[in-house]
Amino acid sequence: MRKFTQARFPVRLQIVIVGLLLLVAVIVWRIVYLHVLDQDFLQSRGDKLSVRHVPIAAHRGLIADRNGEPLAVSTPVVAIWVNPRELISQRERWPELARVLDLDLAEMSERLERLSRRGFLYLKRSLTPEEGARVLALRIPGVYEQAEYRRFYPAGEVTSHVVGMTNIDDRGTEGVEKTFDHWLAGVPGQQRVLKNPRGQLIKDFGEAKSAKPGKSLRLSLDLRLQYLAHRELMHALTETGAQAGTVVLMDVKSGEILAMVNLPTYNPNNRRTLDPATMRNRAVVDIFEPGSTVKPFSIAAALGTGRWKPTDTVDTYPGSLRIGRYTIKDVSRAGVLDLTGILMKSSNVGVTKIAFDIGHEPIHRVMQQVGFGQSTGLGFLGEQAGILPNHRRWGQAETATLAYGYGLSVTAVQLVHAYATLANEGRRVPLSLVRLDEPQASEQVIDPQIARTMTNILRDVVGGQGGIVRARVPGYHVGGKSGTARKAATGSKGYQAKAYRGFFAGIAPIDNPRLAMVVMIDEPDVAKGYYGGLVAAPVFSKVMAGALRLMNIAPDNLPPPAPATPAARTAVTPPATGGRG
Repeated sequence: MRKFTQARFPVRLQIVIVGLLLLVAVIVWRIVYLHVLDQDFLQSRGDKLSVRHVPIAAHRGLIADRNGEPLAVSTPVVAIWVNPRELISQRERWPELARVLDLDLAEMSERLERLSRRGFLYLKRSLTPEEGARVLALRIPGVYEQAEYRRFYPAGEVTSHVVGMTNIDDRGTEGVEKTFDHWLAGVPGQQRVLKNPRGQLIKDFGEAKSAKPGKSLRLSLDLRLQYLAHRELMHALTETGAQAGTVVLMDVKSGEILAMVNLPTYNPNNRRTLDPATMRNRAVVDIFEPGSTVKPFSIAAALGTGRWKPTDTVDTYPGSLRIGRYTIKDVSRAGVLDLTGILMKSSNVGVTKIAFDIGHEPIHRVMQQVGFGQSTGLGFLGEQAGILPNHRRWGQAETATLAYGYGLSVTAVQLVHAYATLANEGRRVPLSLVRLDEPQASEQVIDPQIARTMTNILRDVVGGQGGIVRARVPGYHVGGKSGTARKAATGSKGYQAKAYRGFFAGIAPIDNPRLAMVVMIDEPDVAKGYYGGLVAAPVFSKVMAGALRLMNIAPDNLPPPAPATPAARTAVTPPATGGRG
């Protein structure tokens, strides 16, 4: 057995030696191959360990109003980042760094200790270039800066619900910034640099890829009208003690939104005090029962059936109507009213009797044609389509409530769009928040003659004897309808006690309608009054008056010129001639 082992040992040794020689040969061949035949491989591996591509920030596109006034601009800022692996050895300088950055030393130290194995960590962002320079002047190893951009909003809280804002990474999170983020966002570039294993910059090779700035966007808003609407709405909320309010103004011909204001609001330039409750764009997110503001569409539906004419009358006495276990009531006992009188007195009984005569189908069809229950297409985050009921069985109660504005829900934008359709001779034009250079295609949804009849009726509702005096605009014929609705209870059926919304929706000037507006005052102080004609109509009057003047729209209701009176003759005494004759 011993001889057999000794005999086999030299053979095993030879096999091991041959194997080692083959391994050495493979290694030598690989070295020669990589250094002579395939040098690019080692070069690329070396670059991955030392050559870096540092992102170059690209600023977002400018957002401006229709006249070019800036609403959102990008300003250069600095982000301070650190390499924790490198900074961990500089503990004695951490207090100095925390003091300059205005950071809590304990929190900063905890983060650095916890993430000490990372190679990248933001310490603070959105610093001014001057603040960034003070940090770098400390010359603390492992502390670096990175150029970025931050959004600034010159109009602040006045346009915040429309324009929106961006997050710390400069991506849109609200409003137009979110809706058009793909258009506004730029494409970051790349800068090729050489760094050592500790992350320190050795050489800058320049731009490898240029940054592309975002595209600019011009909105349909007129900043002058936006400021005007904001001021008047704020004054109204102060006077009425209301909790919130909305104003939407649009061009009836083009479909462009000229002003959209919500209160309460927020300042996008101050992120520390942001309250989510104030960031909601109520004009497109909040839905409500519009009350009497939809009665003109019920009247338009009646005219469309051919069964009713503007001069036809309805006996509304005694101002109440019993339907099953429900009683419909009017504020006043007006007696016999024609169609104009029904709208002027806002008679629920009158509209209900008309609805019973024509049925629910014509009313439902008209409301659907003007856009109720459908998205406006503006593309806002959280936009609501509202509710236009379509009951399987329409009883008298469902028909009546639809006719006078309960049982359906709309947004302020939908309501102003519906009135604009009436003002535009029954043509429905798509809404737009972007300035348009070419007219949009429209759709005829209401007979032009009926639409003109309705605008004349709305003119009398405001300007006629007993009309809505507070909505009138000096020098112009305007038309519109007020409305008041109880607020639905949240979390239970029924309505809140002593909680109302007051509305006014109108158009101007009647002879050639150009503008449509909706004002909504949410939960005014009941003790100060809550009817739409009292709390919302004055806002309509003031904002519409200013808008008509700013847009140089000719008055259509000027008083006739006074007859000229003959000028009194003035005796002229000839100059005295001196000297003798």
